[in-house]
Amino acid sequence: MSLILQKLSKELMGEIGARSREMFELMLPAVDMFEDGSNLVIVLDMPGFAKEDIKTRLTEHYMVVNAKREPEEKDGMVYWEQRPLKVHKKIPLPVKVDVDEESDLIGKYENGVLTIKLPLKGVGKVRLE
Repeated sequence: MSLILQKLSKELMGEIGARSREMFELMLPAVDMFEDGSNLVIVLDMPGFAKEDIKTRLTEHYMVVNAKREPEEKDGMVYWEQRPLKVHKKIPLPVKVDVDEESDLIGKYENGVLTIKLPLKGVGKVRLE
């Protein structure tokens, strides 16, 4: 009897882990967005992804972030897996950004955090002398 319960428990934990990962893929990554001078700064927590596997696209009203990674192989029993294998995040921009097709915007991915600075449209800095 206990062998049957162990097998059911193992299958149930696997199913819970799969559903949990799906939920996190839908909800994550966490996003911070704020103005810093004349820039809109967008910060996303994306640990576990390689920089070359992260793709971003900017439109007039949204920034879209896509990323995908392969699952890690494990030798032993897996009890829980929640870290997302993929990300598709469509982030609405709360303000207008000054971007055209020729703009070469650069983001930074460091220690699992993606940071993108976008120039605000119609906003500039005044340098005092």
